[in-house]
Amino acid sequence: MRKPFKPAFAALLLSAGMAWAAPDTITVGMVLEPPNLDPTAGAAAAIDEVVYANIFEGLTRFGPDGAVLPALAEAWEVSPDGRIWTFFLRSGVTFHDGSAFDAYDVEFTLNRARAEDSTNAQKPLFAGIELVEVFEPGVVVVSLNAPDGAFAWKMAWGDAVIVAPETAASLATKPVGTGPFVFSEWVQGDHVTLKANDAYWGGKPALSQATFRFISDPTAAFAAMMAGDLDAFPNFPAPETLPQLAADPRFKVIIGSTEGETILAMNNKQAPLDNVLVREAIAHAINRQDIIDGAMFGYGTPIGTHFAPHNPDYVDLSALSAFDPERSKALLAEAGVTGLKLRLALPPPTYARRGGEIIAAQLRAVGIETEITNMEWAQWLEQVFRGRDFDLTIVSHTEPMDIDIYARPDYYFQYARPEFVTLMDELKGTSDVAARSELLVQAQDMIAKDYVNGYLFQLAKTGVANAKIEGLWENSPTQANDLTAVHWVD
Repeated sequence: MRKPFKPAFAALLLSAGMAWAAPDTITVGMVLEPPNLDPTAGAAAAIDEVVYANIFEGLTRFGPDGAVLPALAEAWEVSPDGRIWTFFLRSGVTFHDGSAFDAYDVEFTLNRARAEDSTNAQKPLFAGIELVEVFEPGVVVVSLNAPDGAFAWKMAWGDAVIVAPETAASLATKPVGTGPFVFSEWVQGDHVTLKANDAYWGGKPALSQATFRFISDPTAAFAAMMAGDLDAFPNFPAPETLPQLAADPRFKVIIGSTEGETILAMNNKQAPLDNVLVREAIAHAINRQDIIDGAMFGYGTPIGTHFAPHNPDYVDLSALSAFDPERSKALLAEAGVTGLKLRLALPPPTYARRGGEIIAAQLRAVGIETEITNMEWAQWLEQVFRGRDFDLTIVSHTEPMDIDIYARPDYYFQYARPEFVTLMDELKGTSDVAARSELLVQAQDMIAKDYVNGYLFQLAKTGVANAKIEGLWENSPTQANDLTAVHWVD
């Protein structure tokens, strides 16, 4: 905690010709602790919130506005048929252990991610790769099995960061990347600390040290900000206190958007949720605005499908699942379902725990009882995400434009309708902007009318920071706390 100078002492320093120096360290609050620090082998958003653009970098990266920017590749070319991508790599880049970065590391990373035994959580990002070839140490050529206009976008994901074969096996606890910050320590249950990378190819960052502290309790998060124990909390879990913080000149409140489609996910292969009538009944039992008001204190945008409202191809389909309890009861009767009791698994985030209680009451009003289980993040990942052992759960999907997850047969909510898979296959091979837009509209419409999940709201980015901190992202085009441009001002 930084303690301010007492006025008399400050005056004495100034009279002696000394000036107040802006701090060069930061302590950032996070709701969830990452289960590990390897973004190439974990699905938890908290991993990228610590390491994306800080420790690890990819060939490309997302900017604060969502644009795909050069990163370890300073440029790239695409063949006329859209299948051959040539990446020209930056020179003079080293990993944190001092080893040189080159095209062989790219070859290793991409082949590792697409291998049959890969544990990459976003393995489909690499499924179109047919061959990775090192042309020379500074040039790598990636051949795809079909044209893919989104390949540069895919390479910007945290799951596609470049790692070295010498350190890949130990990234979970000893992450080694090429980014502006070097891993320093991880005190389990409390914090992760990063130090500035003096040898960073892009120039030493303004911050000499960054500490991510894990505080899941909203009351404790508010108290830590007020006490000055935290300098920033980019995804603040106590939105009810934001007006109080905004009125305090020590702080600034930063409200933006995220890629987080918050959904009541349903196990589409678990009876009776394999019946579309039951899923539709659940959807009509939900009052989105009550959840936004009650769990998020008004912060959030209602959605009717798995797509971000700020995306230019978004279609508002919320009317298809409008709040209608009587319709819900009628659908349950039509499905022949009575006395329904479902398991509702809730991970730690505020939106899930608070929203879960509200949804349980709304479902009870139409005759559906729920058995709520509050889970820690590791348990949720193991049982729900990987094990698919659940009926209902609430989670925000914070990956950018991830509607393609509905085409994955082994994905936790288990949809993968063949017609939807065909749509996604067609989308992958389409580069024309208008044609891609039409396919995305069809995809949104299909999952909305199949009531795959209960679509709740787009998660707002509600952040708070010391008023003298600049450079934090207002919006979240990906799940990251990018500290590259963060600095203090006098």
